Amino acid sequence: MPKRVDHEERRRLIAEALWRIASSRGLEGASLRDVAAEAGISLGQLQHYFSGKDEMLVFALEHISTLAEARIRDRLLALSGASTAPSPRTVLRECAAGMLPLDDESRTGLLVGIAYFVRALSDERMRRHAQEGQPKLRAFFADQFREAVARGEAGSGLDPELEAMLLIALTDGLTSSALLEVITPEEAMGLVDRHLERLFVR
Repeated sequence: MPKRVDHEERRRLIAEALWRIASSRGLEGASLRDVAAEAGISLGQLQHYFSGKDEMLVFALEHISTLAEARIRDRLLALSGASTAPSPRTVLRECAAGMLPLDDESRTGLLVGIAYFVRALSDERMRRHAQEGQPKLRAFFADQFREAVARGEAGSGLDPELEAMLLIALTDGLTSSALLEVITPEEAMGLVDRHLERLFVR
């Protein structure tokens, strides 16, 4: 009998090959043939799953985001336990940690994200797709800040929408500095902690 192919697993293997290329030499010069060779499959097999580089990049980015969300959920469960909801400050801290290049896996994921961002600047379809993510993240962060205010864990004068955007901007800036090795991952996380200390009541 012919061997059955797990199509989702094959797509994940292709995404991981793309990540490895991104982490070692960037994506702009990487062709579909390069990714196929890295994944150990033929170009024809790769094109069975992805018609072009942009489609492959979108899938890789979405898969990275799914993995990052799973890591954040696992950390929150480990910190709070199954019966206790984590505090807003803990949720925000762990989300920020998941957005920073604190290890090789997250670093590679962020490099793919940067490559996607560069292409989105000049590609209207990809830009619309990229624009969908930040409003959702900002709304989630704002909800966490609102809950903190309601629970008396943050000052009543705090502006949830503004602070949500500032936290996103902070993590974006720290990500750039950490990827360039201007600061260490530990220093980046320390600055996030310093920022949150100023917002939350001790």
